[in-house]
This record gives sequence, C-alpha cells and structure tokens, in this order.
Amino acid sequence: QVHLAESGGGSVQAGGSLRLSCAVSGSYGARNYCMVWLRQAPGKKREGVAGLDSDGSTFYADSVKGRFTISKDNAKNILYLEMHNLKPEARAMYSCAGDYCWWAVVAGLPAGDSASWGQGTQVTVSS
Repeated sequence: QVHLAESGGGSVQAGGSLRLSCAVSGSYGARNYCMVWLRQAPGKKREGVAGLDSDGSTFYADSVKGRFTISKDNAKNILYLEMHNLKPEARAMYSCAGDYCWWAVVAGLPAGDSASWGQGTQVTVSS
C-alpha cells in the first residue's frame, strides 16, 4: 500500500513562492508510475496543475506554465511542486496523487483503483 503526505502549504502574498512536498511511502512494486499535483479552490472543480510521467516527462496546466515546476527526488521518494510568482487565483487545496497520469487528468478520467492520494495542503495567496 502506498501512502502520500503533502506539506509545504501556507499563506503568501501575490508574487511570492512556495514549495510543496509529497512524501511517498510504500511502492507500486517494481513498475514505474506517474504522479500528479491537483488543486481544488472553494466552489470550483478539482483541476490538474502538473504531472510527472514514469519516463520523467513533465506536464503543466497552461495557467502555471513557466511559474511552477514539478520534480521528484527518487532517492528520498518525494515529489515537489515549486511555485513562483503566485497569483491570488492559486488559492486552493493542493493534493498529490500517485499512479494517476497527466493524460488521464486532462481527459477527465478518474483515478484507477491503484491510485493513492494525500490529504492535501492549503495554499493561500493574498493580493
């Protein structure tokens, strides 16, 4: 069983930066897997923010391209989301998911039974 735990959220002013972390414990066996960051703002649908495929390819929502970076430290088994030049509309609960690929997020497909989710970390950006 895989367990994910996010951290790093907080309150910043517009233009500020945060780095979110998603610690992965357990494994999906010997196979590689995708990971994604998603967010849900109050009253809005959950949306994909960034994805990291098993081959190392990265993907971003248009709204965050050039400002956010997804990466993974395989030695520590931690997924990161570096966020710069934050805007007030970035205010949301951010969650990581394992074994859930960006192509599925973009297609609006639900995560499969093997996917794992963290509890989320809140990001607030004040103007």
